[in-house]
Amino acid sequence: MNYCQKIHYTVYATQRAGFPEMVDNLLSQLPENETILRLSFFGTPSSNIEYVERRVILRKKIRAYYGDREPALSYVSQPPMDAPLIMEVHSYRLEDEEQVTFRHFCGLPYVILENECARFLFAGGFQGDVINYNIEQQSADVFNTIMIVLKKEGFPINSIIRQWNYIEHITAFDGENQHYQSFNNARTDFYKKARWTNGYPAATGIGASFGGVLVDLDAAILKDSMHVVPIDNKLQVAAYAYSEQVLAVSGEQKTTPKFERAKSLVCNKNQIIYISGTAAIRGENSLADIGLEQQLRITMENIDQLAGNARLCILRVYLKDRSFYEEARRLMEAYHLNIPVFYMCADICRNELLIEIEGIARL
Repeated sequence: MNYCQKIHYTVYATQRAGFPEMVDNLLSQLPENETILRLSFFGTPSSNIEYVERRVILRKKIRAYYGDREPALSYVSQPPMDAPLIMEVHSYRLEDEEQVTFRHFCGLPYVILENECARFLFAGGFQGDVINYNIEQQSADVFNTIMIVLKKEGFPINSIIRQWNYIEHITAFDGENQHYQSFNNARTDFYKKARWTNGYPAATGIGASFGGVLVDLDAAILKDSMHVVPIDNKLQVAAYAYSEQVLAVSGEQKTTPKFERAKSLVCNKNQIIYISGTAAIRGENSLADIGLEQQLRITMENIDQLAGNARLCILRVYLKDRSFYEEARRLMEAYHLNIPVFYMCADICRNELLIEIEGIARL
């Protein structure tokens, strides 16, 4: 078995209790026979002050639980639709000839895995000062920290293959600067430092209730047995090729979102496809005023274009409003996917979009 077969994606939920008790309950459900690479918690703090307090509790819990083997960790302020707190787990069946190393930078844990396919980096929890700084400053600080970690571990910037970007009130403005556009400007400045000959990372840019700017990422330095391929959707314009008509004004700077619609990792005829945040966009335009059911259908058609013959193994569904949950779940169940599907309440990067879906597929 190789990397594409041995990495697993699972979601766990807990019943309502105090925040520390809910974290304990989730950790008690973790598989004991796998190496945990990443833990992403999704919850509902009531303010940025409470968000920071809970993030401190979470970090202490994980440190006490894992000791010197802490996985990459993030706490995302997005209300789950069917539980008070959920945990997404990326785990791996480690074999004798493979090496895994657990490291820290300024309190942030991350994991390095090396096997016959590649040298992988699993990192997350990159954040600026969520209390005192605006989105523009936070974005710059986040990418500066990412650059330091990548350089420290010998990963070039263009080794990033998957990126999750959570942006507080993503469509809100600081003066004339829209939060998402400010983030995109900072991302563009960061990516300019590299040549992206194999395409940009797959990525999601999604709203969060609190937490400022939060970035998680996977990176890989490939060996001869593995290669990476960007995947386009023939029904959509590539996000990095958008015209100015679909970009929000942000001062004098106005750059496009730099990501691929999907990214494929191939190792010995096995394949993992990272599907970026996907919505009801055709060409570069949102299909607005058609309702949730039609937006969901078109979103799933776009995902089908990206996944091809690969089988979906996990999906995150982001809904603009809580009231959409029952309808969205009913519509998704009609696809009979039989995989983990979890639902978050989150702002989408365009006001007219009601739903966005991301996922991972395996062939």
